[in-house]
Amino acid sequence: MIEDEKLIKVANVLGVTVEAIRHFSEEAVFNIINNTFQDSSSNNNNYLCTINPLDKIISLFEEKEKLYEKLLQAEKDKVAYLEKLLNK
Repeated sequence: MIEDEKLIKVANVLGVTVEAIRHFSEEAVFNIINNTFQDSSSNNNNYLCTINPLDKIISLFEEKEKLYEKLLQAEKDKVAYLEKLLNK
């Protein structure tokens, strides 16, 4: 058993009451955590990533590839038009 003076000092340092230390139970702490943790709660700090970064990178490369294909086609069309003008 811890002396009351030491227990009071420890309680003051921890910012809790002496009774909280005397009645501390690990089982109660885990019970509180298990009953209050919610993935969908907006007031907790548990961040659940909803995107796959690799999918995002692949998507960006696909968009660039489509843009490149459009630019290439525009250049081909321009060359064909210029050749047509030269042949006249």
